[in-house]
Amino acid sequence: MPTVVLLGTLDTKGAEYRFVRDRLREAGIGTVLVDCGVHGTDVAGVDIDAPAVAAAAGASLPELRAAGDRGTAVTAMAAGARKTLARLWEAGDLDGVVALGGSGGTALAAHAMRALPVGVPKLIVSTVASGDTRPYVGSQDLTMMYSVADIAGINRLTARILGNAAAAIAGMVRAPVPVAPRRPVVGATMFGVTTPCVTAARQRLEADGYEVLVFHATGTGGTALEGLVGDGTVHGVLDITTTELADELVGGIMSSGPGRLETAGRLGIPQVVSLGALDMVNFGPIDTVPPHFRDRLLYRHNQHVTLMRTTPEECAQLGRTLAEKLNAATGPAAIFVPLRGVSAISVEDGVFHDPEADTALFSAVRETADTAVVDLVELDTHINDPAFAGAMVEYLEAADTE
Repeated sequence: MPTVVLLGTLDTKGAEYRFVRDRLREAGIGTVLVDCGVHGTDVAGVDIDAPAVAAAAGASLPELRAAGDRGTAVTAMAAGARKTLARLWEAGDLDGVVALGGSGGTALAAHAMRALPVGVPKLIVSTVASGDTRPYVGSQDLTMMYSVADIAGINRLTARILGNAAAAIAGMVRAPVPVAPRRPVVGATMFGVTTPCVTAARQRLEADGYEVLVFHATGTGGTALEGLVGDGTVHGVLDITTTELADELVGGIMSSGPGRLETAGRLGIPQVVSLGALDMVNFGPIDTVPPHFRDRLLYRHNQHVTLMRTTPEECAQLGRTLAEKLNAATGPAAIFVPLRGVSAISVEDGVFHDPEADTALFSAVRETADTAVVDLVELDTHINDPAFAGAMVEYLEAADTE
């Protein structure tokens, strides 16, 4: 019988957790009820109580109560909840986890759930699920369901929504897990403006016996790739689309943070890297572009995404940054330079065609790359030329057999 962990602050959501627990039991699902609340609960049948959660974080619940600092208490309980979930997973006592909450409960539960591997069912019914969920989800496969009404009592609306949540997590933990063939895994990065390149590379790699995980380079995509490289899931990297570096440098909305493009090199995993979409910084709808960028070359990719062309000065810094990161590689590494355009819209006659900016980018890569560590390959093609994709794949496959 599969087991779902119910993780929550029972001092404020006791009745609601009882309701979900009852629905799961009616569906034939085992439950483990974990209390992360600070002020006590009258819910019967708690399996892991709040003092035990606090102790898992090295804290004392009476001391947290006495201090009267909600922020400190929530931080400690979140840390304890994270360790509790990890322990239950390692012991085989967890097949999925569900939580209910407002902003505080959601933050606590999301922090804990992100300790679990990708693929473990994770669901939060939340009052903040209709807004920006990136701070909660991060790069994990965490499902958020908007509660519509506040999670405050059982009524005709919350009963249906919480019942749906119970049915959803029950279905998730019952679903058979497909057995994937044991093939070497390559992580690739893609944007709309580099899709033809990545598609051609993926098809070639799959035909040659590799499994390819493609990550959309939207900030969280790069973070997810770095994480899966770090945990050993990914055995080789085809980093065609490094645009997240531009957002990190200039202040766009799709940065993966300063650690992007570093994990594979640190671990000695083969990596073949290109300059895909370094011609652009990403913003939301055009009216959200910061005022100091309004006089720049902007391109409305769609109603939700506005692209800004990087300047020669920014391109030079991006070239240096990318090359410096590859210079630190401890395994096979290469930088592939498409001399006729780094995206579908920077080719000749494209809206972002800017020979001066491209020259600055390419020159900085040449001047910074340590060719004793990283191979520098320049091809007289644009990035979406099939020959470019083929050359990158050939290099990666050769590196993988060394």
